[in-house]
Amino acid sequence: MAFPEFGLSLDALRGLQLERLKAALAHAYANQAPYRAKCEATGVHPDDLRTLDDLRRFPFTEKADLRAAYPFGMFAIPREKCVRVHASSGTTGRPTVVGYSAGDIDTWSNVMARSLYAGGARPGDILHNAYGYGLFTGGLGFHYGGERLGCTVVPMSGGSGERQVQLITEFGAHGLLATPSYAMAIADEFDRLGVDPHSTSLRLGFFGAEPWTEGMRAEIEQRMGIDALDSYGLSEVIGPGVACEFVEAKDGPTIWEDHFYPEIVDPETGAPLPDGEPGELVFTSLTKEAMPVIRYRTRDLTCLLPGSVTAMRRMAKITGRSDDMLIVRGVNLFPSQVEEQILRDPVLTGHYVIELSRTGALDDLMVRVEARVGFEDDALGRAGVELGRRLKGMCGLSAVIEIVGPGAIERSMGKARRVIDRRPRD
Repeated sequence: MAFPEFGLSLDALRGLQLERLKAALAHAYANQAPYRAKCEATGVHPDDLRTLDDLRRFPFTEKADLRAAYPFGMFAIPREKCVRVHASSGTTGRPTVVGYSAGDIDTWSNVMARSLYAGGARPGDILHNAYGYGLFTGGLGFHYGGERLGCTVVPMSGGSGERQVQLITEFGAHGLLATPSYAMAIADEFDRLGVDPHSTSLRLGFFGAEPWTEGMRAEIEQRMGIDALDSYGLSEVIGPGVACEFVEAKDGPTIWEDHFYPEIVDPETGAPLPDGEPGELVFTSLTKEAMPVIRYRTRDLTCLLPGSVTAMRRMAKITGRSDDMLIVRGVNLFPSQVEEQILRDPVLTGHYVIELSRTGALDDLMVRVEARVGFEDDALGRAGVELGRRLKGMCGLSAVIEIVGPGAIERSMGKARRVIDRRPRD
């Protein structure tokens, strides 16, 4: 399967983006009443877009806009012409509903196939899909992409760790598709069963849906004997398939800019930032029919980098989400920063939970982390002291460190729950 988009020149790419952006803006303005109202309030019209830089004049779309239009108010085609609906979990209120036309499903399958191919998957490979199926876009997104590429997809979904190992081993899977935290849980299950993942046919893993560090990538690769690729996407933009790393580079996901136009903005002011400057990632869909999004604020924090394998730009690894940032005693802290310090110690695993509580007016920070098998109490004690010292040096916060035994931290089949905030709401 050929992907001629990989060979687009920068000039051809920018020309294609401008053509598609004009059409996307006109489509959203004509058919999405909530976004048209925003444009009218701002005093802009699709005809005002003459260059790519003009996009910054248009209003943002935010998750609150999608929730306010629940369930189908952001659809730009009649609901009866939508062939699929996905939705977020809705943990903070109404779920975010996303609609797909038949053309959108075709586009999604193509960009997912492109992602898998960039990451090293090839027609005929067996892909073990441990992403969740259902309203979550992960399972079906990877599934359709794998089939479009010509792979054999095993729709395992989550759960039943022993069954995961059995099917990976006996079916001869070449690729593992999962969240990074669940990949770690599968690696634990290999250890528990005494099966060496290096002896299997696995050579690739496509991981996303939650922030993960380079330290976790190194751990997954070492334990599983695979290349671990960073895959990025989000339901509101299309699902997985917005960006993926090339296996030969592993230098950050390449954004499929012919379908998704990226910007970086200051998370506080919304002002556009130049490539290379860290900030909040914003996407405009260029080809979606059922539910285009214009300047959608993802809340993911990263920066844009020049293309390496293609003319399309890359994104640096997500450091966290602006709405996941913890403020502890006035200090900004991201779970990924804690994870980075944990994985510097060979005694500790990537299974951890951050617990926040409050004594009087002061916040209390505790980090509970699993130890690896086979270490004595004195080694665990030293690891706890050293982790506390590194966290103090990194962010200035003192933390209580609790080292627990293997398997003590609850495993998640999807996105890991890293933070338990018990502080009273003001």
